[in-house]
Amino acid sequence: MTDTTVATGLTVQQWDAKFFKEYLEANRFKAEMGTSSKNIIQVKSDLTKKKGDSVTFALVNRLTGAGVTGSSTLEGNEEALDSRSFKLVVDKLRNAVRVAEVDEQFSALSLRGAAREVLMDWMMEKTRDGIITALHMINSVAYGTASEAQKDVWLVDNSDRVLFGDAIGNGSYTDHSADLLTVTAAMTLSAADVQLMKRICSTASPKIRPTRTTEDERYFILYCGSRTFRDLSGDATITQANREAWTRGKNNPLFTGGDLIYDGVIIKEIPDIASLGTVGAASAAVSPVFMCGAQAVGFAWAKKTTSKTEEFDYGDKVGVAVEEIRGIEKMIFGSGSTDTADLKDHGIVTGYFGAAADA
Repeated sequence: MTDTTVATGLTVQQWDAKFFKEYLEANRFKAEMGTSSKNIIQVKSDLTKKKGDSVTFALVNRLTGAGVTGSSTLEGNEEALDSRSFKLVVDKLRNAVRVAEVDEQFSALSLRGAAREVLMDWMMEKTRDGIITALHMINSVAYGTASEAQKDVWLVDNSDRVLFGDAIGNGSYTDHSADLLTVTAAMTLSAADVQLMKRICSTASPKIRPTRTTEDERYFILYCGSRTFRDLSGDATITQANREAWTRGKNNPLFTGGDLIYDGVIIKEIPDIASLGTVGAASAAVSPVFMCGAQAVGFAWAKKTTSKTEEFDYGDKVGVAVEEIRGIEKMIFGSGSTDTADLKDHGIVTGYFGAAADA
């Protein structure tokens, strides 16, 4: 008699590794994730090899000095390296399903396979939602739970990297809710606004660095909700650029509805970026957009995805769980000896635009 063996693709360790790989690859932000300081979402797995509850990211700003030329003395004229740090705290995330034998005639191994898809969808959605929450954080506090006072402090410190509507002069940059009231329904996201936000990246102090796709290509990424992406897609300049600069045919974004590229900015639609509601002028609906450069978001793992199964009620019920220990936050830097004074978003320009609901 030949013994039955478990297919190698279904062993616990391989199932966990495949689960982790597939849910990450299905993530809408996967293309921007990487371990380099040049990535928009910088990933660190330091704590998978050692103990700890947080990971520190080094934030090093570009040099701005003129240097010396000719026979001028360099000693004593060195430029200070403007380095900062950002500590990202990790926490456990897990979920499980349980099935009674009377309802499902599955073995534990079959149950693991059946639960795989729903648990992967859940973990993928949590990752997506975590990154979206991070993009709009107010000094490590989720935007929806931040107080008005916290938003005002954030706005003052980030006045060089926030835009209300179609002009920098629309806001006072001291009162967040009052500045939202300067955004009218007509201030929809346009090609000119994309260019303005890109210029803000280069004039902010310190500057926001673009991410590299190749040695010679540098881009910013603009994440938009469905309403702002709709308005930008309909902008005459964007339409003309796609019609005349892209190849003709079915792969043109005018037909596919895919990412847009304009003036060194890749524009991506993220439907789950929600409207802020009718907080603009004359109750105009307002939605945020996020132009991101290098090291905009930190993503740290202390424990990558693992699975567990457990029997309950004398084997009548079987459960399968997935868990990981991780943290996701917008990277921020400050001044002072502890890097906590006057906190600034490291790699993001946040814009607020009129974005009416579909009629």
